[in-house]
Amino acid sequence: QVQLVESGGGLVQPGGSLRLSCLVSGRVFSYYTMAWFRQAPGKEREFVAAMTWSGRNVRYADSVKGRFTISAEDAKKTVFLQMYSLKPEDTAVYYCTLDRGSASKRESVYSAQRYDYWGQGTQVTVSS
Repeated sequence: QVQLVESGGGLVQPGGSLRLSCLVSGRVFSYYTMAWFRQAPGKEREFVAAMTWSGRNVRYADSVKGRFTISAEDAKKTVFLQMYSLKPEDTAVYYCTLDRGSASKRESVYSAQRYDYWGQGTQVTVSS
């Protein structure tokens, strides 16, 4: 059984930075996929970034490419989302999620339906 707890959200001015953290409980395997999604008011939950626990197959949404970085620290069992050059359109609740890598899944890594466990989310607000 896996539990995910996000932290690090807050209020930041445009152009600022934040680092989100996701603490993972339970056993973690190198083939697990870790991902971040976000959901703005009145909008669908959208893909932000993903990686396997081993650090391979890193992917980003076009809207955040070059500004956000996903990474993991195995010793701390924590996945991070480092965000630079934040824009007002980045304002959303950010969710950490995990895919156990079942071979029977047909959904892509960009689909929220693929993932097995979700955190409660952390609010990021970008405003002057």
